[in-house]
Amino acid sequence: MTTPIRILLADDHAVLRTGLAALLNARSDMTVVGEAADGAELLTLAEAAQPDVILLDLTMPRLGGLEALPLLRQRVPAARVLILTMHQDEGYLRRALKGGAVGYVLKKAADMELIAAIQAIMRGDMYVHPSMTRVLLEDITPERDNSARSDEADQWSTLSEREQEVLQLVALGHTSKEIADQLSVSAKTVDTYRARGMEKLGLRSRAALVRFALAKGLME
Repeated sequence: MTTPIRILLADDHAVLRTGLAALLNARSDMTVVGEAADGAELLTLAEAAQPDVILLDLTMPRLGGLEALPLLRQRVPAARVLILTMHQDEGYLRRALKGGAVGYVLKKAADMELIAAIQAIMRGDMYVHPSMTRVLLEDITPERDNSARSDEADQWSTLSEREQEVLQLVALGHTSKEIADQLSVSAKTVDTYRARGMEKLGLRSRAALVRFALAKGLME
């Protein structure tokens, strides 16, 4: 039997911690090993529990999440820190990742997204809420010359209006169902438009699509 992922919660809202603990403890592959109401308490508990994952709120009394991050790296370097916050803010995201966090999830995210984020960082990946991936791509996307932009414009013009519409919404982080509801078509139809458009553009992943959309200014 696989050892459950050991998780430490840090948030100043007791009701939220209770809900998260119930959600995570209901799974056989995860267990909550402690709860902290502020950053100072978190440091003490983290050293004692040596968790695999720390769910860290950014806004807490005594010691906030951003301030606690470098101390956590020193005291529990093996723990993976996943930010769970209400702040959909690029500045917070950049500071958290630079501080050592390996994931950034918004509290408004669905329960399953939080589970997926924990599983991703335990595999050694990073996880950032889809609506904020643009921030990361802006940091790593190199400036392109005019000829490259011209080539992309030519590629984009080969797509039908509906294919362009679907791909733009996919790049912005919408699911097939959300796009289907918005365009009044089936999710299967959306998947067909997406696959056809991606093939025309020679793109194989959503990340590549987002880079393309950023370069074209489709995510403004």
